[in-house]
Order: sequence, then C-alpha cells, then structure tokens
Amino acid sequence: MKRLLPLLLLLAVTLQLAAQTPTTLSGTVHDNAGHPLPGVNVFLKTTFDGASTDSLGRFRFSTRQTGSLPLVATLLGYQLQEQVVTLNGSPRQLALVLKPVRNQLGDVVITSGTFDASDDKRKTVFSARDVVTTAGASADVAGAFNTMPGTTRNGEEGKLFVRGGAAGETRQYLDGVPLQSPYNAAVSGMPARGRFSPMLFKGMAFSTGGYSAEYGQALSAVVALNSEDLAPETQTGISLFSLGGVSLSHQQRFERSSVAVTGDYMNMRPYFGLVPQRMLRTYESGGGSVALRQKTGSMGILKAYGAFTKQHIEALQPDAEWEGGRPVGLRAGNAYMNTTFRSAVVRGWSVQTGVAATRDQQTARVATQEAAGQEMRELEQSVVSRLVLTNDSASAYWNLKLGMEGLLQHNEQRYLAAQRDTAFQVQEQRAAGFAESDIAFSNRLVGRVGGRVEYSGVLHRWNAAPRLALAYQLNEKTQLSGAFGYFYQNPATDLLLRAAQPGQLRFERARHWQLTYFRSYANRTLRVEAYAKAYAQLVRYNPSATPNPLTPFDPATYRSTGTGYARGLDVLWRDKKSIKNGDYWISYGFLDTRRQQRQDPVLAVPTFAARHNLSLVGKYWLSKAHTLVGATYTYNSPRAYFNPNSPEGYNQGRLPSFQDFSLNASYVTTLWKNFTIVHVSCTNVLGRQNVYGYRYASTKDASGQYASVAVMPSAPRMVFVALLISINKKRPANTDEAPE
Repeated sequence: MKRLLPLLLLLAVTLQLAAQTPTTLSGTVHDNAGHPLPGVNVFLKTTFDGASTDSLGRFRFSTRQTGSLPLVATLLGYQLQEQVVTLNGSPRQLALVLKPVRNQLGDVVITSGTFDASDDKRKTVFSARDVVTTAGASADVAGAFNTMPGTTRNGEEGKLFVRGGAAGETRQYLDGVPLQSPYNAAVSGMPARGRFSPMLFKGMAFSTGGYSAEYGQALSAVVALNSEDLAPETQTGISLFSLGGVSLSHQQRFERSSVAVTGDYMNMRPYFGLVPQRMLRTYESGGGSVALRQKTGSMGILKAYGAFTKQHIEALQPDAEWEGGRPVGLRAGNAYMNTTFRSAVVRGWSVQTGVAATRDQQTARVATQEAAGQEMRELEQSVVSRLVLTNDSASAYWNLKLGMEGLLQHNEQRYLAAQRDTAFQVQEQRAAGFAESDIAFSNRLVGRVGGRVEYSGVLHRWNAAPRLALAYQLNEKTQLSGAFGYFYQNPATDLLLRAAQPGQLRFERARHWQLTYFRSYANRTLRVEAYAKAYAQLVRYNPSATPNPLTPFDPATYRSTGTGYARGLDVLWRDKKSIKNGDYWISYGFLDTRRQQRQDPVLAVPTFAARHNLSLVGKYWLSKAHTLVGATYTYNSPRAYFNPNSPEGYNQGRLPSFQDFSLNASYVTTLWKNFTIVHVSCTNVLGRQNVYGYRYASTKDASGQYASVAVMPSAPRMVFVALLISINKKRPANTDEAPE
C-alpha cells in the first residue's frame, strides 16, 4: 500500500548507507605506450561497484565491500586485467596497464530493454540509495522503477506495469532465484508494497524487454534483486516513525561472516486520527528477518535469508451497491526463506545455485447483506531451485552460461458464503533449462544467442524460446543494439484455479523486437529504445456465454485464443554533471497497445495502460545544511475504462490524467553523539484528486443506468516524519558531500 503505508524502511536504508565508511579506489589506466585510455570499465568482480575512466584515463569510485576482491579493467580491443585489492576503508591508488588484443569480448554490452538509473555502465542498476532518495517512491523498489520509461503508474495496485503488460507479466528474482510472492498483501483498490526492504540489496536491475534466456515466466519485464554480501560493520539502529511505527536492527560483522537481524511493528491508528481516510480504517503489521553471510574461499559466499510478515487491514472498499463503501478485512501472513551459494569452480567455470521456499496465507472477509458475509481463504506454498554454471574465460571471443530451474507449487482458494463452501486447488511442477553465449565477431560487434525450454505439469505442455541480440559500438561513447525473442508464461493462478480443465490451456506468449541507441559520457546518459511486442495464446472467456462484462464468467469457457500487441518508444536522459551536487533524470514512454484477454469482447486498450508516461526526478545535496532534498513529478495520460452506461463501446471511457508531485528531505546530524537522520516526505503535495477507475453496480437502477463509484486514494496526500539513530556510529567528519 504504497500511498498509505508509512515509509517504514526508507530512513533505515538511508541511515545504513550514510553511516558506512566506504573504501575509495582511484587511479589511472594506460596502454603499453603510456597513453591514457578513456572509457575503460573498472569494477570489482562479483559486485556492482565500479566506474569508467575519463578522457585522461582516470577513474574513481567507492565501495562498501570489505576483504579482498579482484579489481577488473576491461576495454574493447584490450586484454582484460584482473588485480586483487584489499578493501579495509583506507583509500587505494592504482596504476593499471592494458595490452591490446583483437576481437575480445569487452566494452560492447548487450543492453536492449534495460534503462539506467545509476552510474554503472555494465548493467541497469538501482542502488538502495537511488530507491530511498527518489521522492514519491516511498522507499519501494517498484515505486522507484515506476519513474523509468516503459512503465505506467497504477495507483490502485502499486505494482510494475511495463510496456502494455499486466503486473503479473513482470517477474522478480532474488539472488538469481525466482520470487513467487514479491508484494505484501493489500485489499482491492489499494496499492501493494514490495515485500523486501531496499537495504537488503546492493543492486536492483530492471529489464523492460528482450532479456536474457536465463529469465523465464515473464512476458514483459524482469527485476533482478542482488542482496548485499557481508555486512560492512557492526552496527545497531533504532527508527521511530510518525505513523505509529518502530524498527530495531542489529548487524554483527566478523572476519569472514556476518549476521543481521531486524524487527518492526506498525499501527497506523494514531495517524488516521490526524489525517482522515476515505477507505483505510486499520493497518497493523509486524515482522522480522535474519540474514546470515559466510565467505567460502577468496571468491565464494554462502547466503541464508529468512523473513516473516503479518498484516491486519480493515477498509471500506469502493462499491456502487454499498453506501459509504463495503467493509472488508484482510489478515495475511508470509514466511520466506532463501539460501544461495556462488563460487569459482575449475578452469574458468563459476557456479551460482540457490533454493527458496514461500508460504503465503491470506484470509479476506467481505460484508454482504447476509449477517455472516463471505470469506475467502488463499494459500500458496512453493519451493523453487536454480543452478547456473558460467564460463567467462574459455575464450577471448565467447563465453557460455548454462542453467536449470525447478518449481513445486501448491495453491488453494476457498470461499465460505451463505452456508456454501467452495474450494479450488491446483498443483504445479515446472522444470526449465537454458543456454546462452556472448560472441565477439569483431572489436565493435558482439552478439548473444540463447534459448530456454520449459515444461509445465499443470498444462502438460512444453515450450521453446529462442532469443537473439546484437550490439555494435559506434564509438567509445555510443552503442547501437537490438534484440529479438520469444517469451512464455503460465496463465495467472486465479485462471488455473477456476479453469474447468487447466490442461486445455496453453502457455501465454509474447514476441519481442527492440532497437536501442545508448550514449554515455561524462556522467550524462541518453537512451532511446523502440520496441514491438506481439501477444498470442492469452486466456479469454467465451463472450457468447457471458455477454455482460459485469457478470461472472463460466470457467468452462476459458480458452487460449486471446491476442494483442504493444509498441512504443522509451527515452531516458540522466545528468549528474551539469548541476554540482545535483542529479536528475527525465523519462518518457509512448505506448500504443491493444489486447483481447479475459473478459474483453474485442481488441481494446487495457485499463492499466496509458499512452503517454512522463517522470521528472531531481535530487540535490545542500552541503552547508547537511540535507539531501528530492522532488519527483509524474504524469500519465488518461487511461481507458469500460462504462456500461455509454454507447461508445468497450473500454472507450477515459479517466482524468494521473499527476503527482512529491517532495522529500533528509537531514544528517547527531543526537546524543550518535549519527542521526531526520527525514520528512510528502506525496502528492498539491493534493490532486487522482481517479484510478470506476466500479459499477451489477444491475441497473430505476433510471435504467448502472450506478458507479470512483476508485481514489484513501487520502489525497501523506506527510511522513521519521527519526533514525545509529547507536554506535558517529557522524562523519566530512559532511560536505551527500551521504553514500
């Protein structure tokens, strides 16, 4: 519930990042003749920390990693250089020399579909700092990525809707293992929030299409979340929130291992007394997590992470047949465990493997005219595993990646209403394998060829998905790349649960084409990407069996006959150079999409898609005031909706445009000699009355019309104040620069 929940973890992340003492690595890179080499990619292996050299061959970056790690320097046409460096908080000055070579895989990188929000040229990465300092994102990963091109902000759901795709078409991975339940529970009409704190991650990669064959079950987009390795130092934190919340954390660092424990509780009733709500009446949550990290050898690390969450929500849901809103209640519990291991093996091979288990249970009660009301119970239990083998050193001209995945999943839904007890359940056993290779055809041309196969036990079907990409370096600053591929996904769980014969359904399919222009120089980045997607085998209902889109649909009519398309243009400009201590980006996405899926009687614009999507994001560090300020403006053009009272046809209605202007500020100081951050944020500062849709009665009234009610935020804006104290961390002596 992004607009309504407090930013429970926002300042904890900001404090954690600001409090750590990084190691600064700087130096120069030259060729054999002593000439400086600009555009060299210098980074720490197995991390996202790095930089590119400037026109004089100089580089500089900071890292919170500790211990010994290989520092890698790569440039197209030169041999890769690798040097082990010790990271202990002391600055390191290095002088690197690269030797020339022909046709080596180097700085030409396949980047189609990815949009950059950080300084890392090698991948599209949000750091935790990017997330928590983006105004309006509410310290939520999805909220931050919703400022990227290709996304449409849906305030009533709060999830990622990418390039004309529904939220379920974006798959999230945690340390390479697929996430089965990435969002917290929420009642219908109110936004959900990502289940994990950004402080867990060292990098968050977002790919809006044309992604690697290692990712599956995603028709539109992939989010790859990479957790921190060893905790950088021993530290204890206390966080107090104006919304009735408290969070406690402690991390203990040992020489080759670390443990981090968190616990939090929130009850928003005091806040509701100060800020009246349209819908929300109760929000109470509690949870905790444990993260264990153990280094195994110079390059290996074993990670174990466990978390649990409990929620209690009471709300008045917009309902045209219930004056003032229909009372609903939700109780939810989630438990998650993830264990991963990565290490070098032999002869250039490395392994990354993991297993994760999820148990998610929700009980929703909805008021009806009958005293007992109705209750729906949902249960999802799953175990997923993954193994990936990579060889980056078999040849200077190509590499190889092989992998496999397995999933066991059990879903149940049970309805209790008016002395009726109806139950549905589905069991899925899914297996997948993939292979992929990057190939250097010349010093400027690199290709990627890969494929993925999957088998679904519930569908009793196989699929095979070929994927191709090509990148050409126009010059040291500019690259042109393209991608093509097929992507498959199971029908949504609610469809599989209700389908009379799930085995009659097929994998839903999308075919991607895209072309990307990328230019990056002197902390300025421009990306322009044109794309086209073609959908096939989408699940839809038989319109002749259910002619009224407002009425339930017969599960016996489910068929994989739906089609659709999405095409558009995404543009991102980011500038960290022009304004000293400043950072801003402008993202724009144009989207033309139609689909015929589920209840759609004709090919129509989906209700979750907007034709024009614009975000303006700015951040500025006030060094004398020791304060980081941020602002975000978001605009989505009017979305489509179906008005049964209008003769214009299906999904021809248009909502008002969505607009949001949000501000935040974080002040760095000390309290009782402990490092402290005071954070203030306000979403939708101007109080715009955004409308997310309309809900209609199922029958006509006396005037022959279907009554309707608007779906809107529970409150027009949210003001949030928080105090974070790091008990054993002193304020840094130099506060002229923004906290890391």
